[in-house]
Amino acid sequence: MSGSEIIAVDLSLLDIVTIGVYFLIVFAIAWWASHRERSQNESTDYFLAGRDVGWFVVGASLFASNIGSEHLIGLAGSGFAEGVPVAQYEILAGIALLMLGWIFVPFYLKSNVSTMPEFLERRYDTKSRMYLSVVSIIGYVLTKISVTIYAGGIVFEAIGVDFWVGAFILVVVTGIYTIFGGLKAVVYTDLVQMFVLLGGALAVTFFGLQELGGWGEMTKVVDPEFFSLWRSAEHTNYPWTGILFGAPILGIWYWCTDQFIVQRVLSARDEENARKGTIFAGYLKMLPLFIFVLPGIVAYALVQQGALNITEPNDTLPVLAQAVLPVGLRGLVIAGLFAALMSSLSSVFNSCSTLITLDFYKKFKEDTTEHELVIVGQVSTVILVILGLLWIPFMEYFSNQLFLYLQSVQAYIAPPITAVFLVGLFYKRLNSTGAFASLISGFVLGFARFFLELYKSSLSGFWHDIATINFLHFALLMFVICTVILITVSLFTEKPDEEQIKDVIYHKTIEDTEVTRRSIWLTIGLLGIIAFLWIYFS
Repeated sequence: MSGSEIIAVDLSLLDIVTIGVYFLIVFAIAWWASHRERSQNESTDYFLAGRDVGWFVVGASLFASNIGSEHLIGLAGSGFAEGVPVAQYEILAGIALLMLGWIFVPFYLKSNVSTMPEFLERRYDTKSRMYLSVVSIIGYVLTKISVTIYAGGIVFEAIGVDFWVGAFILVVVTGIYTIFGGLKAVVYTDLVQMFVLLGGALAVTFFGLQELGGWGEMTKVVDPEFFSLWRSAEHTNYPWTGILFGAPILGIWYWCTDQFIVQRVLSARDEENARKGTIFAGYLKMLPLFIFVLPGIVAYALVQQGALNITEPNDTLPVLAQAVLPVGLRGLVIAGLFAALMSSLSSVFNSCSTLITLDFYKKFKEDTTEHELVIVGQVSTVILVILGLLWIPFMEYFSNQLFLYLQSVQAYIAPPITAVFLVGLFYKRLNSTGAFASLISGFVLGFARFFLELYKSSLSGFWHDIATINFLHFALLMFVICTVILITVSLFTEKPDEEQIKDVIYHKTIEDTEVTRRSIWLTIGLLGIIAFLWIYFS
């Protein structure tokens, strides 16, 4: 774990009380949700919160489940190291969320699916469904669960708790309320966690700017390039070409087709609440630039003034919190980190158990009762919790670099999934043969890139170029290749059954889409904010 620890934060009694109150509130909400679930015992209630969640909770859950503690620490660290360009991913998420609400939501809700692989089966066939289910579950276990547990152990270390003990506590506590409460417990605790996240981040931003002397002082001290979202096409991390053309492909996969995210939209009480939830989440995603990235720039300015000493970017958030926050508010920031951890982990536990139960158990045992599905979902979550605990002893052997590599695999398998979902909505000639060929080809190409990247130091020429091309540019290249394969194979094979796909192609579904004037104006407003940020920070 060398090089992975974050700086310890000194906590007062008031800080500890703040953290304790947070945990009490989370458990109270989880108890309420689990009590309701026990009285209903239906799979829809357990896996989709009864499909009765309002837009505000949908939006809050979309936002909170997306933000992990490694996200908070990483954004502040990137702000410290390079300024605002990392916020491009947050801003682009707003556009992806609008696409989810306006393009994908009508299809998902009208088809009445419970999982994304199930939707893929409706559009193509069972093979595509099984592929996406297996890839999603393996990806969740190897990346989301492991990374979140690892980050949780480090956060516990920051408050003086042993890494292993902290990781164990995180898995067990989160697992308990997810097992008994289902998605309702997850989304309503996400609501609380959103406020805790925002409160802690706002406190760091406000007191950091106050310590520095305000926005004007920061712009005097910091290089103007720190405030530019746009970098050259050759930039190592944020090439503008990759940001504009590659990042949206990954964004559509994550925000519009991944069970981890879309399950919240499927829980909405109707199409309008689902759409408003995505729009609300889009507005929330405009905040990270100011409350997650900006503290990193503030810390950089304070270092330039000699007021802080930071040598590692990932130390930025804890060092700044320790230096500028008064007693009590440090506890709020730590509670915010726990909120980020628990929200992400509970979401992946629930989404993974949903896929296991509905895409495998129910698929191959069609006479299953509703009560049995809930039991299987709970047992699946218990197994995932055990897998999470089994991960803990191996964390010592995992370097930060290996975690980055594991996460990058998802970026390499995303383009074919984006292709079969997005193009499949608009082009009815695509068939199951083309979809499966595209998915498998993308999988092979993605893993080829992954292994080339692992051994890039020993490569030269063409293979070295492939191994070192920016991952956003590679995502764009893969999307084009997978789309060509998808269309070409489909055109040279049998047409799909039009009766089978009539509810999952654009021209049949969009006719009855419910739209309110308020949603339209809110969408225009969000697009206006995005345009303003791109221009102001140019």
